[in-house]
Amino acid sequence: MTVQLSNLEHLPGYRITERLDVVYGSTVRSKHVGKDLFSGLKNIVGGELTAYTELLEESRQEAIDRMVVKAEALGADAIVGLRFSTSSIAQGASELFVYGTAIKAVPEEQPSSNPYPSDTGYQSYQAPNNQGQPTATNPPADDLPRFNPFGE
Repeated sequence: MTVQLSNLEHLPGYRITERLDVVYGSTVRSKHVGKDLFSGLKNIVGGELTAYTELLEESRQEAIDRMVVKAEALGADAIVGLRFSTSSIAQGASELFVYGTAIKAVPEEQPSSNPYPSDTGYQSYQAPNNQGQPTATNPPADDLPRFNPFGE
């Protein structure tokens, strides 16, 4: 079973049938001393700190995996409203937290090829067959109410 993820409050192309529960995943990571020393030097000269970039990517994936396991245990089809949060736990250690709402969803029915189905209650427009001649249902243009912004 594949749990779909969406940062939206809905899942495009699906109808939510049941909201199950809030699910979350987290991981706490610390920096490697050797990588931290190299990153400190890199910080002086500038540039991307690739060791931290890789650490954050691994942390995000681990937190998502933990959250998905919890959603699967609930029987969820998807997680919506996905959000990430980070916090510092101790010197050199940070937590990455991800959370969302586990849901059950079904694919939406595809709309028919006719954009104006007959069972919608809308009536189709019929052009007047009197070539614009005034009638009881088609009053002359001069008899139509006019809006006057000055109240006169």
